[in-house]
Formats: sequence, structure tokens, C-alpha cells
Amino acid sequence: MKKKTIKIIVSLLLFAVSLLIPFQNVWINNSLYIISYLIVGLEIVKKAIRNIFRGKVFDENFLMTVATIGAFAIGEFPEAAAVMLFYQIGELFQSYAVDKSRKSITSLMKLKSDFANKKQEGKIQKVSPEEIKVGEEIVIKPGERVPLDGIVIEGSSKLDTSSLTGESVLRSIKVGEEILSGTINQTGVLTVKVTKEYKESTVSKMLELVENASSKKSKSENFITKFARYYTPIVVIIAVVLAVVPPFIFKNGTFQEWLYRALSFLVVSCPCALVISIPLSFFGGIGGASKVGVLIKGSNYLEQLSKTGIMVFDKTGTLTKGVFEVQSINNKNMSKEELLKIAAYAENYSNHPIAISIKKKYREKIDESKIRKIEELAGLGIQANIEGKQVLVGNEKLMKEKKITYEECKEVGTILYVAIENQFAGSIVIADEIKEDSKMALQELKQNGIYKTVMLTGDKSKVAQEVAKKLEIEEVYSELLPAQKVEKVEQLLKDKKANLAFVGDGINDSPVLAISDIGIAMGGLGADAAIEAADIVIMTDEPSKLVTTMKIAKKTMTIVKENIIFAITVKVAILLLTTIRIICNVGSSICRRRSICYCNIKCIKSIKSKK
Repeated sequence: MKKKTIKIIVSLLLFAVSLLIPFQNVWINNSLYIISYLIVGLEIVKKAIRNIFRGKVFDENFLMTVATIGAFAIGEFPEAAAVMLFYQIGELFQSYAVDKSRKSITSLMKLKSDFANKKQEGKIQKVSPEEIKVGEEIVIKPGERVPLDGIVIEGSSKLDTSSLTGESVLRSIKVGEEILSGTINQTGVLTVKVTKEYKESTVSKMLELVENASSKKSKSENFITKFARYYTPIVVIIAVVLAVVPPFIFKNGTFQEWLYRALSFLVVSCPCALVISIPLSFFGGIGGASKVGVLIKGSNYLEQLSKTGIMVFDKTGTLTKGVFEVQSINNKNMSKEELLKIAAYAENYSNHPIAISIKKKYREKIDESKIRKIEELAGLGIQANIEGKQVLVGNEKLMKEKKITYEECKEVGTILYVAIENQFAGSIVIADEIKEDSKMALQELKQNGIYKTVMLTGDKSKVAQEVAKKLEIEEVYSELLPAQKVEKVEQLLKDKKANLAFVGDGINDSPVLAISDIGIAMGGLGADAAIEAADIVIMTDEPSKLVTTMKIAKKTMTIVKENIIFAITVKVAILLLTTIRIICNVGSSICRRRSICYCNIKCIKSIKSKK
């Protein structure tokens, strides 16, 4: 940018000196114009020649080179220098705009940490993040950026996740919790056990997405490229005809004058504005989305999203938090606290989300010496001896198999039934909570062109229907396996009137994300496979960001269309005026009255009277 700016300033000064100071020797002025031209235009001329040898003859570089060299040939030195100078000034502004947009995206590049504090044998060594292997320990001090994904094994702190997710609120982290690369440690010292190598870490994946974001061209961009490919040779042929044919047909006007008109026609018809403005508009949209924590892998997906009318959602982790919590405790013949304690002891050795939710609700320290003979019953639940009593914790099937009389719980959620010494003791209801912004997001999506919402889930029908009812989702399909989800989406794709977007977060969602018109992954807590298969990644896991992304997509496409319409309108208008001017000159030749234009009424009457 600096180099280009200096070149333009020097060229502009030489041009101004030559234009404003008429030297006695005209060649001094012309020499200054030539030097001014070479400073800013030599690069364009070289590029045009290089492209000709590569088979890419007709582009804006070719047009600019032919037009300016032709201007020199007819002695219009000021115009040749001016055309190239102003073209380069326009390029400078475009570069500045692209750079500004790129910065909004590549601010993500700051996520990369230049070093990692490797902990080995009690000593800390500063090394490159790429050198750290899975299982090794790193120390992250306050103010440092997290270099690699891992699990906190020592210390607690608060993390700034704004550069990763767009959220300004600090997030607390403690021992046993996952920490993602790219976040900034704010308060305490953390010791982290690395779970992913650098190339597989969150920050590396994000950088890869950003770097490849503009590599896939949208349909609009392809249109402009094709437009320039056919448009340029047509314009060049017209210009050649305009320069060569009229001097032999019409007596007025020299070859030099017609060549000048042809060159003017060439410069005016150059499609630079279209070729530059369309990619720039898309890049601006991608940059704007990245600022709010949404990564769009290509401009074609931005365009596709603007035309989306059907949105299909996974439930767990997408519309709901994906974290099970105890909703209610229905006790019988004992207190709720005692029932919860028995269930927590029985689930102590399990890592299932349901077991974790019960232990989280219990909060007290579990005395493992009171637990004996733990046995997991596949598809049923757990059997254990706690404080010398036989305890059963599981589903309805477990109660039926053990022939225990129980009271059916009709609440929505996952129901755990508890029996002590073959006597029913109560039930615990565990359910996944709906995300705070899910309902608002669905309402606003409907206001922004989404005419159909669908939910696909592997959860029970009763639970799915309850969530769908709360969120006002039109269609619900529950108890689906991954293959069945694919079948449902394929069916919806056949019947669609607009693009279909699928929003999910799990590994089982990857096939659906891949086959949809637009695959959108919740990237904050989503599975790597889902993020990889998706076209758009929402790093905050907030459904409301879908609305923001839809608005950005629609706004971007509006700007793209405005750019196309405006650029073509201006060109057509100027080319029409140029054509009218040529017709007027031709008319003048026919009438042989150089003072009267063909467009003049008197001239037209004169022609009619002669006929």
C-alpha cells in the first residue's frame, strides 16, 4: 500500500508539473507525461503482455494498455498519462477497501500464539506451539493467549473469548474443564494438558477457514468473470471497426480523429468496476460476519444463504444447551435430599451426561467406601449396593424387569426411577434446557424470509414435541438415527421452493450438513466433524447469530446487485452518448454542413427534402 501510494504521488506531481507549466520545448512536457505514465502504468503493461502469452488476452489490463498506447500514438500524451494515473488511483482505493475488510477477517489471525510455555520435569521452556505433542503440559500465564486446546489440570481463571466467539463477557474456567486455543487468560495461572496438536486445534482450524474463505467463487462472481470474458473482445472488435472503417466511408474526420474516438470508446467500456466491486462486496460481507463470531467458508455460501427459505434444526446442542440438568425430584417414603443422594452414589462411577447432571445437583462429596458391587445393566440402568442396601436406578424397563411396582412419571424429559430393596423410592426428571435466544431467533428468521422450520432429533417423541411446541416449529421428526436424518433432508430437498439450510453440532449431523444447500455448525461446543462438514460456523453457539448472518447475507447481495446495476448503467449511458456523438458527426457528413448536427431538426428536414 505504501509503495503504491508513493508511486501515485510521484506520478501525480510529474503530471501536474507538465500540465501546469508549459515549457518552450514541448518534448519536456511530453517526457514528463511519459515518465508519469511509466511510474504507474508499466506494471499494467507488463501484466497485459504476460497475460497475452498465457492466453488471457482480453482483460482490463489489455484494454488500459491498448487505450493509452493508442493515445500516445495520436499525440495525446496528457490523456494517456491521465487515464493510467486515475485508473491506478481507483485501484489504490480498492486496495485500501479490501485491506480494511481483510483486517476485519484476519484480526482472527491474532488468535495464533507465537509460543507455548512447555512444562517438563518441573521446568518451563518457551517453544513453538507446533512442537507440543498431545499429552504434554503447558503453562498459561495471565495476559497470555492460549496456544493449544487442552484440559485444565491445575489452577482457575477467567478467559476473554471475544476474539474467538465475539462475546465480551469473561468466562470462568477451572480444573477438569476444556480450554480452547485463541482465548486469552486473564487472571490466574493455568496448567493445561494438551489434547490436540496445533494443526488440529481450534485456532488452526479457524485460520484455515479464514484463509480459504474467499477461494470459492459465488455465482455472481462467476457471472462477472464470464461477462468480462465475452464483453472485452466484443468491445475491442467494435473499437477496431470504429477506428478503421469510418475514415474510408465518411469524408469528414481524419483517421486520427476516428482512432481517438475508438480509444475513448475502449477506455469508457473497460469492465474494471464490475470485476473489482463484486468480489469486494462479498469479502466485506464475510468480514462483517467474522466480527460477530460467524465464519463463512466462501462467498458462494453467503449468496446461497440469502436465498434460503427452509431451515432445518438439530435439537440437542443447537436449539437446546446440550447440558442435562435435574428438573424435578418426585420422592416417596423419603426426603428429596435422600433420594438424590442415593441416585448420586449409584451414578458415581458413570461418565454419562445424565449421571453427571445428578452428581452436579447433589454437590456433596461422595464417600466411595459406602458403595459396593456396582453393575451397569445395558439399556436399563445401574444396580449397586449402597450402605448395605440394594439400589436400582434406571428407566421403566428396569422397573418392569425387576418386577417393581412404580408410579409412572408423566413429566417431559428423561426419567430415572429409583428403587431401594425392591421398593419404589421415587423418580428424578432430567431434561435439556432450551437456549435463551432460541425462540427469539426462530421468530426473527420467519420475519427474514424463512417460510418453513423443521426439527430433526434422535430424542424421544414426547421431548421433541414439547421443545417444538415451545419454539413454534412447524414440523418435527423424532427418534431418528443419522441415516434417517439424511433421508428426511433429502426428502425436504426434493420438495423445496428455496434453498435449505441445516443447523447442527454433533458428529451425527455431519452427513446432513454436507448434503444440505447450506450447512451451518454450532462451532463453540460442536464436534470437529460437524465444523469440517459445515459451510458456515457459528462460534458462539447462539441461534440468534443465524438471524444476524441472514441479514448480512441479504445486505451483501443487495450491495452486489446495486454495484452491477450502477456500473452497467453508467457504462451504457456513456457509450450511448458516445454513439450519439458519432451519429451526429456522421449526420454532419451526410448534410455536408459541418455547422449543423444530424440531431438538429433543420438538418433532418434538409435530408428529407433531398430525398
